[in-house]
Amino acid sequence: MEYTRLGRSGLSVSRLVLGTMNFGPETSEDDSHAIMDRAHEHGINFFDTANVYGWKQGEGVTENIIGRWFAGGGNRREKTVLATKYYGSMGDWPNDDLSSALNIRRACDASLKRLRTDYIDLYQMHHIDRTTPWDEIWEAFSVLRQQGKVLYFGSSNFAGWHLAQAQEAARTRHFLGLVSEQSIYNLLTRWVELEVLPAAREYGIGVIPWSPLHSGLLGGVLRKQREGGASRSTSERSAATLAKHRDAIDGYEKLCADLGEDPANVGLAWLLAQPGVTGPIIGPRTAAQLDGALHALRIKLDEPTLARLDELFPPPGTNGAKPAPEAYAW
Repeated sequence: MEYTRLGRSGLSVSRLVLGTMNFGPETSEDDSHAIMDRAHEHGINFFDTANVYGWKQGEGVTENIIGRWFAGGGNRREKTVLATKYYGSMGDWPNDDLSSALNIRRACDASLKRLRTDYIDLYQMHHIDRTTPWDEIWEAFSVLRQQGKVLYFGSSNFAGWHLAQAQEAARTRHFLGLVSEQSIYNLLTRWVELEVLPAAREYGIGVIPWSPLHSGLLGGVLRKQREGGASRSTSERSAATLAKHRDAIDGYEKLCADLGEDPANVGLAWLLAQPGVTGPIIGPRTAAQLDGALHALRIKLDEPTLARLDELFPPPGTNGAKPAPEAYAW
């Protein structure tokens, strides 16, 4: 396993992040525990979850599964850099969502209880709250840190200017601020290259891509369809995206075949090669899928291959692979 620092912090994390969103809805508790055990065997120490995962309002299904795994002992908690998220609705009453100081306090305490731990390594805002002032958010976060309940803070689905707002507000409080940002990022969705990645690099924020294979469309979907698989690609939204990008995806799968590599691993390897990326989130439904993803760490894409990927999946903007504002202006 390869490790890196999480943003500008001193925290060492694995370059593949174990995503747990499937634990409960798609993967049984026993299989989820087996996947987490296997992740530790491979040296993956960075686990990501959220209070809403499990998609049963207020129940925290996935956090409970992880908590029961921690309770099994074997230094599982001590070996894990634990990241969870709050923001989504956990009830039907006012202040059961968003980023008020009240919800931050309640959501954190509830996650700690479900996860059966007394601290969270990385506590993340699942989305930007456009109504709560940053002074309130950072004050609530500073209390959590003073209490020893949270060590680091991160964001998810932020725009570049949201990152700047957050960091400048933290700076006025002499607070460390954000150390990570989770964004959707893959060959098919490269919008973060315009503003989010440059802002994150400037502020020392590690970027953690979610949906690295775009719901399986970069995982060999056309080959799987020919073989009678690829059930995830048959949803209305995925089918529309596949139809729109079919030629590019076909060229991508042919390139991967020429390389002798599985498309899923090439997609992960491409993300690992991007400056500022800490590591993509992988969401295996089985231990075998987890085992397969480890190969991505051994793939080193050369310049001609990277250039071909840019041809198939062009960077956003009108002036090539450049950050904003050069992407759309002189």
